[in-house]
Amino acid sequence: LTSANPAKLFGLWPQKGLLAPGADGDVVIIDPQRTTTIRHAMLHDNADYSPYEGFICQGAIRQTLSHGRVIFDNGTFTGIAGQGRFLRRQPFSTAHQAVSGTET
Repeated sequence: LTSANPAKLFGLWPQKGLLAPGADGDVVIIDPQRTTTIRHAMLHDNADYSPYEGFICQGAIRQTLSHGRVIFDNGTFTGIAGQGRFLRRQPFSTAHQAVSGTET
């Protein structure tokens, strides 16, 4: 899992970054052979621009699962707006503790 360590660094482990009973079950399936050019129109956010507009990426997202449900399938958003939820975490993440040498 490539997201396990980032989830730990940001204090989201084990809810995120883990495929196990009780975890969110978020998965992204990527086609490493395709390329993708980022366009603002393809993004699903509230911003009116993207600093990544025109950026060419190696690899393309084929499918995204959130909480075990398909929300993106071959270029089409199939999820429900507002389905996400806020994840409360400690005010200082593991990354902050590692850099500052403090404990919370």
